[in-house]
Amino acid sequence: MAIIDLVSWSPQGNETIYAYRFPHTNLSTYTQLIVRESQEAILFSKGEIAGKFGPGKHTLNTENLPILRSSFGIPFGGKNPFTAEVWFVNKLQPYNIDWETDSMSIHDADYNTQLPLVAKGRYGLKINDAEKFLIKIVGTKSQFTEYDLTDQFFGEFSTKTKSTIVRFMNSNRVGFKAISGELDNLSEYLKSNMFTFWESFGLELTQFYITSIDIDTSTENGRRVADAISRQSSMSITGHTWQQEQMFNTANNAVDSFGNSNGNGGLIGGLMAISMMGGMGGGGGAGAGMMQPQFSQPTFGGSSQGGGQGQPAQQIRDVYCSNCSKKFQNTHRFCPHCGDPYNPCPKCGTDNQPNAKRCVSCGTFLIGGEGGGFCPNCNAPLPAGATFCGNCGKQVASGGDSCNRCGTTLQPNVKFCPKCGNKR
Repeated sequence: MAIIDLVSWSPQGNETIYAYRFPHTNLSTYTQLIVRESQEAILFSKGEIAGKFGPGKHTLNTENLPILRSSFGIPFGGKNPFTAEVWFVNKLQPYNIDWETDSMSIHDADYNTQLPLVAKGRYGLKINDAEKFLIKIVGTKSQFTEYDLTDQFFGEFSTKTKSTIVRFMNSNRVGFKAISGELDNLSEYLKSNMFTFWESFGLELTQFYITSIDIDTSTENGRRVADAISRQSSMSITGHTWQQEQMFNTANNAVDSFGNSNGNGGLIGGLMAISMMGGMGGGGGAGAGMMQPQFSQPTFGGSSQGGGQGQPAQQIRDVYCSNCSKKFQNTHRFCPHCGDPYNPCPKCGTDNQPNAKRCVSCGTFLIGGEGGGFCPNCNAPLPAGATFCGNCGKQVASGGDSCNRCGTTLQPNVKFCPKCGNKR
């Protein structure tokens, strides 16, 4: 077997190689060893380290390899062969190692529920102790690459990273909404916790960054969580509620059904959509009951019965008693449940307390200015004895011919107002 006279290594390609074993072992005391910048060469003979060489050109002989004399009994002078493995260690400082964890579950401080999260980042490693690195990590491989490093330590690295992230978020009460602003602090925290781990293998952790922490959307549960957070953000921006969004969706489905169906189902769906959309606009549709609080009074838009002379027909609707909150028709003068007098607003019909100055529903004045009642045309307060309305200019009855509570025109022979029941 030929004696190798020159030993060197020039990395090729873009792959990061941390350690490379020279393919031949038959050397001699005249073999030239060339170690390039950012490299360190280590010779192993019979399982022991025979010598270490830094950058430069070296001749392998018994002067710089004293172990040869005891191992092989090689005298001075002459081209004496011996067997040894030469390892080149790349001590360049790379920053392009990407890392990513699998899903980790954390009880989030912002949403007060379990969130499945994943983290991504980048780190850099530098070989500080070539002997420790070769003995503890490389073993019998012919070369050790970046892929070998990340694959070999994925399990332990991922576990330590996830536990450190969860511990940081819990101890500092940092939720998912605010975690992006803490990535720098979290990166430093992780680097300090991971430094000892890599140091035990002869490596120095030079840089460590977290680039993102996101919801894990690789599972159905994660996709539902991400969709819920997206919907919450959308509703916060537009100002609508979850109930309103459900009504919009129901109405849209009803309209689609109306457009795609020739039967009664499409017609019913269309009517439901119209009713819902009308109710969301503040009217009396089906959606109004869902969107308004219980004390809101219904508006006047139902059937009607004839009123007195010169009065519009009274529209019959249900109202809620201001005393017991139970429902009754506006044709009653008293609540049939508790006997409280019906004190209607002249504008919207809402029942109000007897001493109320404004309607609890629409804000209309209930007590006329200076005891003069209200204008039957615009409902503006009238001073006592007024002949014309000061707001709209319409002539109004005077001399006590109108109700001083609601402004209704009274017939000469009536003693009580037919609209509000007020004594003349």
